Amino acid sequence: MSRRPMLLVLVYAAFLVLIAGVAVALAVLVGAHFSSAILSTTVAHDRALIGLWADANIRPGELNAALSGERRSELDAQVVALADRAGITRIELRDAAGNLLLTSSPSDSESSPVDGAAHTAAVAGHVGARLLDADAGPRSGIGGPAIAEVLPLIENDGEVVAVVAVWRDAQPALDQFAAMRNDVLVVLSVGAVVAGLVLMFVFRAANRRLQRQNAALIESSRRDPLSGLLNHGAAVAGLAERFETARRAGAPLSVALIDVDNFGLLNETHGHAAGDSVLQEVARLIGALVPSGCLTGRYGPDEFIVVGPPMATEVVEQVVADLRRGLREVAVRFGDSEALPVTVSAGLAAYPGSGKGATDLLTAAGRAVADAKTSGGDTVLKADAVVDVPVMSSTFTALQGLVFAVDNKDHYTKRHSEDVARYAVFLGRHLKLGDRQLEHLRLAGLLHDVGKVGIPDVILRKPAALNDEERKVVEQHVALGDLIVRDLPDLDIVRAGVRHHHERWDGNGYLGHLAGEEIPHIARILAVCDSFSAMTTTRPYRKSMSVNEALNRLGDAAGTQLDERFVTAFVRAMELTGDAPSPEDESMRTRLWLPSPASVSPA
Repeated sequence: MSRRPMLLVLVYAAFLVLIAGVAVALAVLVGAHFSSAILSTTVAHDRALIGLWADANIRPGELNAALSGERRSELDAQVVALADRAGITRIELRDAAGNLLLTSSPSDSESSPVDGAAHTAAVAGHVGARLLDADAGPRSGIGGPAIAEVLPLIENDGEVVAVVAVWRDAQPALDQFAAMRNDVLVVLSVGAVVAGLVLMFVFRAANRRLQRQNAALIESSRRDPLSGLLNHGAAVAGLAERFETARRAGAPLSVALIDVDNFGLLNETHGHAAGDSVLQEVARLIGALVPSGCLTGRYGPDEFIVVGPPMATEVVEQVVADLRRGLREVAVRFGDSEALPVTVSAGLAAYPGSGKGATDLLTAAGRAVADAKTSGGDTVLKADAVVDVPVMSSTFTALQGLVFAVDNKDHYTKRHSEDVARYAVFLGRHLKLGDRQLEHLRLAGLLHDVGKVGIPDVILRKPAALNDEERKVVEQHVALGDLIVRDLPDLDIVRAGVRHHHERWDGNGYLGHLAGEEIPHIARILAVCDSFSAMTTTRPYRKSMSVNEALNRLGDAAGTQLDERFVTAFVRAMELTGDAPSPEDESMRTRLWLPSPASVSPA
């Protein structure tokens, strides 16, 4: 054999050895990074999961006291359910001395595979996680390799009240790593046959591809597949990190929880695909509106979270305001439905005013958004906001209390009632009515829908047309409103407007089926104003129409549904009066809350 072939063989052999060495080194490095990433992601997820479960189910100081048998059984059952939902093999809660408090494996309650050093470190507030081989963790209930985590359970005052040990099956992650490693070795082996520079090129390309896959794998575990935003665990972890940064710097931090209004009814009425499309549209707007430096995520099935950068608390409030403005231009249709509006309610909380921990901020914002939704939705509430209610005369306080009751039931109904009152006073002035009659119109407009406090939310906020049975339920609001206001003093004429404003000129209205002049004068005026407001206001089941279109439809209803004389007067006044009230004009609404100097007395 000549020296050149021998040299080539030796070079090629050395090359193969080098490639083999590189392959081994690469497998070790990828394995180390992969294991670290899996452990970090798993610990972050489980820590957030355990923390949220503990906040929701364990009362402060409860673990420091002796648990009753019944309470312990209840909490053990919850731990078992938590482990089943999260795909966890075993969960244990132990006190600082190592005594077992709660477990998802009651049959093996006294033995524990927890490492003593890891338990001691967790008592000091440190998180521990490691990968156990098949022989190291059989007592955890896993036949093969396992991921063992030891997590401190910390109360708001910073005290470690328990140590939580979690075991997960590590085999799926190891199988994935093994498959990845085999792919690398195959690529390198084939490249070695090609030799030289070609092999180096293939190796580098494969290495870059593996890095991208690894990064994509880690990132995909942090993203919500529907919205593309951070998922719940990643968002909460991000909030915790930002909170610690703000706390150390003594800087304020703001957070907003944003909830899509009527989402449950939307899903029930139009299907989950419709709900998903609405969530994607809201997520798209949030992504487009949030400036750099903010953290956004999907917090719940119909909730989103926005966390601002430290020192810029006004950014989150501005994002919520811009989102609500942007949604006013959004209309969705499903099947044969009308154009439906999309609105959101939001709760804002800020550190340090709303709490001393990240969990406090989430709790405060959650309460605020719940209050916003309870009051009808399409509302933003701050966790620390306090509303001062002025003291008024006893009669008007009772009336205002009724309107507040409507507001707490449904914001739309309150805004609609305020608009009807404005339009009624406006029309009454053009009809040359006296001050006392104008006051009757104003109060009747504010109270004409007070009976809707008795209508179920599932009907009142339904994002679709009502069926016959639901329509009959809604029609009863005039009778209920009459019952509510009948005992207030000096309101006989107002009461007539409340009960009869849905009667029709042709006798086909409700509930009394009165016709023509049989309908009280005040009710016929309210009917015109009520119809105009209903058409020019966005409802849960359709978007609003323009003023011109609404006036045209009023004209079409004259002589059948409405009194033609009052329709003509209202349309003419709206078209010819420079200061005619507009559906978008809210400047007059606050004045409607103040008691008129004119006393209310029966005509």
